[in-house]
Amino acid sequence: MLGRYSFRQHPETRFASGKRMRAVPAQHTPRQNHLLAALPPEDYERLLPDLEPVPLPLGWAIHGAGDRERNLYFLTAGLVSRYHVTQSGESAEFGLTGSEGVIGVASFLGGESTPNQAVVLSPGFAFRLGADVLKYEFEHDSPLAHSLLRYTLALIAQAGQIAVCNRHHSLEQQLCCGLLSSLVRLPSNELTMTQELIAEMLGVRREGITEAAGRLKKAGLIHCSRGHITVIDRRQLEAHACECYAAVKREYDRLLPEYRQTEVAS
Repeated sequence: MLGRYSFRQHPETRFASGKRMRAVPAQHTPRQNHLLAALPPEDYERLLPDLEPVPLPLGWAIHGAGDRERNLYFLTAGLVSRYHVTQSGESAEFGLTGSEGVIGVASFLGGESTPNQAVVLSPGFAFRLGADVLKYEFEHDSPLAHSLLRYTLALIAQAGQIAVCNRHHSLEQQLCCGLLSSLVRLPSNELTMTQELIAEMLGVRREGITEAAGRLKKAGLIHCSRGHITVIDRRQLEAHACECYAAVKREYDRLLPEYRQTEVAS
């Protein structure tokens, strides 16, 4: 439950030198992040020594509301939800990030912090880049700086479209968009996500999600089991969704052509 998440401490290993280090699983490389993969070889090699591997356990808060964002996290696997929590404890998601992007945009936009939170929705992996290195990239107008600004525009478009969707479209359409947005960022048709968590993301009652998911299941589009949702008919799910999913996808394709070329096939 996003609004009442029990945030996890991040697992770290401390070596004799006192420096925190993390082992990198063989299947994870920085080039699995589409922004890093699109860099010219010389820029990528220059950044490589400063990219620190970081596992993303389920439920870990990469940053909380008001926290200073000192690092940029380039996701290579998993999903991170950006959401806002009200004083009463209610929450709503306004952005989803996978291997197409980064977490920590305030670190280069000048604000240093944001009033929202970023929590790992599906476990994965990332490579962390310090703010000092990032400052150098922007001072020298590097390809990475240009890519990050385009990504931020795509993120703003996503947040705006989600706001429109939540205000004007049915819960069933919102659910379809949420499932599709998660699916395109994962390597399979199965989502490890409870209906309660989806309800928190969309800022609605769980009963509403149960009813909407039941209609999609009856139509043969998805299969639900405890904590898992499997998409059976991707094309029909897209047909049931409102225009918001396609609108956000077009904007990502326009601003981040490297993402269009490497995303999970439909």
